Amino acid sequence: MDKTRDVQKIAFSGTMMMLRVDGKEYKIDLAKESDRLAKATQAQRENIEVSPSGYGIHWPDLDEDLSIDGLIGVKHPRPLAKTTG
Repeated sequence: MDKTRDVQKIAFSGTMMMLRVDGKEYKIDLAKESDRLAKATQAQRENIEVSPSGYGIHWPDLDEDLSIDGLIGVKHPRPLAKTTG
């Protein structure tokens, strides 16, 4: 299986999440990304599952899923609308 992203590290300090993805470091303010994660205990935050493809992170205790691209600010082009004519 090809990996979309190589997630090398996920750590938490207060309401900040530190990610190392594809060799780059990112700091994410959980309050801006997920109310559930911002209010979660440290143990709930640390119980994570990274998808095998590297596409997303799942927190089973919180039933929360976030995409890696969304967290690190990668924008994908929208598909063009089909026109009839």
